[in-house]
Amino acid sequence: MLDRIASNSSWKQLDMIGHRSAVAAGDLDNVGKRLHFFSPPPRRPTVPRLLRVSSIENEWEVVFHRAAPCEIVYTRAVCVASWFCWSHSDSQWSQKNISSLSEEKSVFDGRVEGVGGSKMSADTLLEETLIKRSQQKRLTSPLNYKERVFVLTKTKLTYYEFRAEKKFKKGSIDLQKVRCVEIVKNDGVIPCQNKYPFQVVYDTSTLYVFAPSYESRRIWVQNIKEEIRDNSVIVAKFHPQFWMEGVWLCCRQAEKLAPGCEEYNLFGDLSRKLLPPIPGEEGTGRSRRPPPPPPPPPPVHSPDDGSGVEEVVVALYDFFGPEPHDLTMTKGAEYVILEKCDINWYKARNIYGKEGYIPSNYVTDKKLGNLEQYAWYSKHVNRNKAEELLRTEDKEGGFMVRDSSKPGAYTVSLYTKSAGEGGAAIRHYHIKETSGCPRQFYLAEKHLFTLIPDLIEYHNHNAAGLVARLRYPVGKERSAPSTAGFSYEKWEINPCELTFMKELGCGQFGVVRLGKWRAQHKVAIKAIREGAMYEEDFIEEAKVMMRLTHPKLVQLYGVCTHQKPIYIVTEFMGLGCLLNYVRQRRDTFSLGSLLSICQDVSEGMEHLEAHGFIHRDLAARNCLVNDALVVKVSDFGMARYVLDDQYTSSSGSKFPVKWSPPEVFNFCKYSSKSDVWSFGVLMWEVFTEGKMPFEHNPNHEVVMMVLEGHRLYRPKKATPNIYDIMLRCWHERAEERPSFSQISILISDALEVDGSSAA
Repeated sequence: MLDRIASNSSWKQLDMIGHRSAVAAGDLDNVGKRLHFFSPPPRRPTVPRLLRVSSIENEWEVVFHRAAPCEIVYTRAVCVASWFCWSHSDSQWSQKNISSLSEEKSVFDGRVEGVGGSKMSADTLLEETLIKRSQQKRLTSPLNYKERVFVLTKTKLTYYEFRAEKKFKKGSIDLQKVRCVEIVKNDGVIPCQNKYPFQVVYDTSTLYVFAPSYESRRIWVQNIKEEIRDNSVIVAKFHPQFWMEGVWLCCRQAEKLAPGCEEYNLFGDLSRKLLPPIPGEEGTGRSRRPPPPPPPPPPVHSPDDGSGVEEVVVALYDFFGPEPHDLTMTKGAEYVILEKCDINWYKARNIYGKEGYIPSNYVTDKKLGNLEQYAWYSKHVNRNKAEELLRTEDKEGGFMVRDSSKPGAYTVSLYTKSAGEGGAAIRHYHIKETSGCPRQFYLAEKHLFTLIPDLIEYHNHNAAGLVARLRYPVGKERSAPSTAGFSYEKWEINPCELTFMKELGCGQFGVVRLGKWRAQHKVAIKAIREGAMYEEDFIEEAKVMMRLTHPKLVQLYGVCTHQKPIYIVTEFMGLGCLLNYVRQRRDTFSLGSLLSICQDVSEGMEHLEAHGFIHRDLAARNCLVNDALVVKVSDFGMARYVLDDQYTSSSGSKFPVKWSPPEVFNFCKYSSKSDVWSFGVLMWEVFTEGKMPFEHNPNHEVVMMVLEGHRLYRPKKATPNIYDIMLRCWHERAEERPSFSQISILISDALEVDGSSAA
């Protein structure tokens, strides 16, 4: 048939009356160029036979039968009894019977082979497996979600249960009784795999249906709207959100038959352009459906792989977009990534089609093997911190899944109060893997699972060899992390948006105050006194520093530079500087707790090292502690701009002498390895619980002592193994010192050995 159409140059448009759609048709090459194919078109010299061309809104479907190998390429079973072709040269319609395709064995008597060999009627408009929510027509009806095969015809919306390759009718809605069909706005978590809901309101009931994709939902809603457009029962107002637990979520009305709270416009401002009338329909009064719009632009591909598959992420936290170009997110909701602008900000689209910028550390990939979307998973928690958190919660069956010290492995840490004579206890179970293919995970050998979430779900209900069931997930820090600036590309902050509160202290740059940005976000505001730093150089550097985002770095949100004094706005850390923190709590720390502090700092420094950023002033006074007892590195890179005598040696160069290595004394040479030396001194500060290094020696003596090979003594709380890490950091030759990535591993090993034995 395609050859016949192509041979007649006057046939420019093919319309199928059963589906009311139009397609530009010429030769095969033009069809391939002008239409968006779901399956790649066959290539010459094997000329395929065209079975079907159809369109739903702006989705085009082209179905071919290939000559060799003998197969049908299809997307959705739709067929018609006859074809109408519009000739622009003759300005008239001409009918082509379906018999013109009789040579194609899969088209017969107005029926088409469907998926799995099932046959679909010629008047079927759409058919797809969707998920429906129970309608709860009785008060005692359960709330559940079930897969059903939905079929839309011109008169009914019917859904079937598919068992043993047979369909069993479960329900049907007369389209004449449909009062409203529209997407459902949802801010919460959807408890089924399909995340794109729409509603069909009919009689006194509402059917909630969940589509697998944004596009699938759009097609269903648009097609049902087309069929009900002449209904006399269309409502003036509707409920845009779910009826849930006895209340409408949109307006909080508790009566299920309460009138809607939002105006309903069946087609909105959808513009329509009609085709010429079809033969036999002129003057009949029947409205002719418009042609579809031109083929859509290519879909936005994932920025990483170019595969054409949309990258879907799940929000880990709520995010309120402060600027018009930002996109507000709801925890648990799904978003499509359109563009990865930089490492910290993505451009995304929500299920309603709205686009904007979101912080990258607020989302995680929606993949089966990705654990970050689960409340029980804590990625950066070591054994000692896990035990601290579980003891603090003090709940029977409290547990978390964390990264094991062995790369790629996971550990379940479980708390029980029923440990016999010893009372409460914590057990650590390695999640083991089978050696076969496909690999499976288990805690108890008899119970194997393909996915770790399935394993956790099983042991949530069955101890099966564990000391207790996994009852209560304990997370490390469930508050939202800091973002790289408050908004995408926003680093200059309007001082009018800042509220100044109590004074936190007076640092080397000036007064530091607790404040709020736009009366919402707690921040620390540093007012830089005049003459305290090289301001112009720092302002440029601040733009770079803002992009350094890590859970163990104090986040720089922005600066106020259009007035004096300059303000530096950073993340607020409730427990203050690390030096004061350990001094005020002397003799209360376990060995594991002190090691965990050092591990936090090493992880933050590892991130700076990986990005080629040098701190130059790493010390306990420049690390801060938040309310969740997480230690973060602060003031990185700012020592270069300080004008202060405490950083001046006898030679006139500016640096913190007691934290500096020999190459700084001799050559003023800074590198990440000079930061490693300073980290060794910070470890010493932590394990002495806040003592001053070389406390009895002035700066000029310290320089001579270090150059002569003198090193700080071993603190009482530091084991020989821990002190050895410090000594490695203080190696005279910079190239012999470990990197921060190596230090993080050394501390993790020490936590497994020294920290667990001392806990």
